[in-house]
Amino acid sequence: MTPAARVQAAIALLDEVIGAARGNGPPADRLIGDYFRQRRYAGSKDRRAVRELVYAAIRACGPVPQSGRAAMLRLAEAQPDLAQLFDGSLHGPAPVAAGEPVAAGGIAPPWLDTRLASSGVPADEARALLGRAPLDVRVNTLKANRAALTLPVAGEPLVAPDALRFPSGTQIEQWAQYREGLVEVQDHGSQWACQAVAPQPSETVIDLCAGAGGKTLALAAMMNNRGALVASDTDRRRLSQLGPRAQRAGVTNLRTVLLDPGQELAALDEWRGKADAVLVDAPCSGTGTWRRSPELRWRLTPPALDRLVALQARLITVAAELIRPGGRIVYVTCSLLDEEGAGQIDAALASREDLVAEALDLPIGRTRGPGVRLSPAHDETDGFFIARLGKAW
Repeated sequence: MTPAARVQAAIALLDEVIGAARGNGPPADRLIGDYFRQRRYAGSKDRRAVRELVYAAIRACGPVPQSGRAAMLRLAEAQPDLAQLFDGSLHGPAPVAAGEPVAAGGIAPPWLDTRLASSGVPADEARALLGRAPLDVRVNTLKANRAALTLPVAGEPLVAPDALRFPSGTQIEQWAQYREGLVEVQDHGSQWACQAVAPQPSETVIDLCAGAGGKTLALAAMMNNRGALVASDTDRRRLSQLGPRAQRAGVTNLRTVLLDPGQELAALDEWRGKADAVLVDAPCSGTGTWRRSPELRWRLTPPALDRLVALQARLITVAAELIRPGGRIVYVTCSLLDEEGAGQIDAALASREDLVAEALDLPIGRTRGPGVRLSPAHDETDGFFIARLGKAW
């Protein structure tokens, strides 16, 4: 592909990404994968170049762009060399017309900028949400230890006891150590969320919103495959991915439970009032993950955020019913919005006299209300809010 053809391919993909954002369609990475599966003629350098153009254009636009071309023209304002490729050549983009629409820049749609600012996230900190994320992994202590593990590329040891960092794009899926379950991809901040649970080998621990189980596997390793670990979720497809992952990781103390939305306690009734710890890694807006999925800020709407906030509050109530007196809830969202973080915990404490906020002694993050906030700007992690609640005896 010529450089101009790469730009035109990126424009076509951006049109798909914008349409999917407006219509709740597939994520950008899936659209890009599907696009090139239908175009086998594109070489690896072409695929990489087009992908980088797509994500650079997404990051360059604040609100949802009018079109893929408008998004690329926005990027061209910051990268003048791109503007020269709008030359009308074969397979390239048409020349730029006078007065042609150019997408608006910024960090996010205006309403979301306002919500971030009111949550104590200034513009410079919010801008860091659009950077490039490194690749963090967790060494699986059921099979290896960080000090003795030899990998094809030497990782940077991080503060979390089992964390290593690699440059973005490192292909660890091709490593034998990954295929054998010695390492798992997990953001450094996510690893600290698991450390906040502090699961003990003798305990009963429930990962209430386990998804595909990244945090579940970390909890299993911390428990040394002892005690009882329950992973539950309402998403059958994602939960089904946990079994093969757990087998690869050597996890043996795990039980999975598929939940019906709104009927979670019925499926988890045998653990009601008996769990030592419940991790509530609640569904959220994902504002803390924009470095990895920058188009998420185009998908979020105020009504969708309201629905997520209501769901988060209900899940805290479910967790409070599951833990025993003296037990603990660790509430986590990958969001920097207060309504999904400190505000949720304030509301839970106000509505339930049996819950108390417990201090978190984490070496990273900053206090935000009754919890701790991690952010790319200050901690070089994804954005997280983490809080721990104890249940009175």
